[in-house]
Amino acid sequence: QVQLVESGGGLVQPGGSLRLSCAASGIFFRFTDMAWYRQAPGKQRELVASITSGDRINYAHSVKGRFTISRDNAKNTVWLQMNALKPEDTAVYYCNIATSDYWGQGTQVIVSS
Repeated sequence: QVQLVESGGGLVQPGGSLRLSCAASGIFFRFTDMAWYRQAPGKQRELVASITSGDRINYAHSVKGRFTISRDNAKNTVWLQMNALKPEDTAVYYCNIATSDYWGQGTQVIVSS
């Protein structure tokens, strides 16, 4: 079965950093495009970053220069390094197999003083 397990969320001060992790199983990870989404209260889910099997990367404009998506095919893991966090980054972050309806359980990120 396909499974995505996320970790790394938490409460941080504005300007702080977090690293989110997503461990995948049940897929041929090295051939799979991956993505991170987030959903803030009352808002629509939005794409944050994506990385293809060929390591092509895209970021939402709001996070460009602050967030970094990466993957390690040997570990079947995709990360989202988040720096210079802002209160507007507060959301539940979800790992996703790109263009699919396979999602992780979500990990909450709260940026607040």
